[in-house]
Amino acid sequence: MAREFTQDFKRNFIRGLAAMLPTILTLMIIIFVLQFIQRYVGQYLNVAAQWVAVQFWSLSTGREFSWQGHSSQWATVKRFWDSNHLHLLGIVLALVAIYVLGRFVASWLGRRIWRHLDVTLCRLPFIRHIYPQVKQVTDYLFSDRGVHFSRVVALEYPRKGMWSLGLVTAPGLRDLEVDLDQEMLTVFIPSSPTPMTGYTVTVLKHEVIDMPLTIDEALRYTMSGGVIHPPDQRSRKADAEETRKSRLLPHNGEEHK
Repeated sequence: MAREFTQDFKRNFIRGLAAMLPTILTLMIIIFVLQFIQRYVGQYLNVAAQWVAVQFWSLSTGREFSWQGHSSQWATVKRFWDSNHLHLLGIVLALVAIYVLGRFVASWLGRRIWRHLDVTLCRLPFIRHIYPQVKQVTDYLFSDRGVHFSRVVALEYPRKGMWSLGLVTAPGLRDLEVDLDQEMLTVFIPSSPTPMTGYTVTVLKHEVIDMPLTIDEALRYTMSGGVIHPPDQRSRKADAEETRKSRLLPHNGEEHK
């Protein structure tokens, strides 16, 4: 009974963990992003909002203008900010500022200014060794285009006789096709259990086999380590198993005789 309880506890614990983790990880990512925005953008906008409040108070009371603001007014404004939990205003202003920046970059003038800034950063010493790589990653993560897979194929990888599922991303590299005088394909081979990572290979087109699978079916198959078979592939496997058993039955019967 103790062994059955242990197995039951382990099975249901893992099941509950699998059900809970996606929600927790999603919340953790959202909280991390909001904390990042608040720390590097929101807190400075919060101080700017306090400065505006101090200057508006100075003008309304007829005091002499000061860029720094009077210390007594700063103290009053900060107490008012703390008592009313207005520090959240900083993150709201940060989200609005990021949205406005996105609208500006999407405009004709914004694209030209951003392109000029991008080229300048890529030419600066030391920064040019870091900025292009970081920009490439962020462009990949936040691009609307994303990575498009055209179809699912099977290819012999990582060696002959060992087959892997791959996703065709593009034609082959031009220089390879010219040198080999053959048509090639660029294929992304996802890894298990995280299909977001994998290997990119360029292979001869005639060396791959087109598979009647959707992209989602191929990714589920890879993510599950081959446990989740596509429906049509699972039925073929069952038919093959029944055929194998039917062939073995007469032989087994003869042995019993």
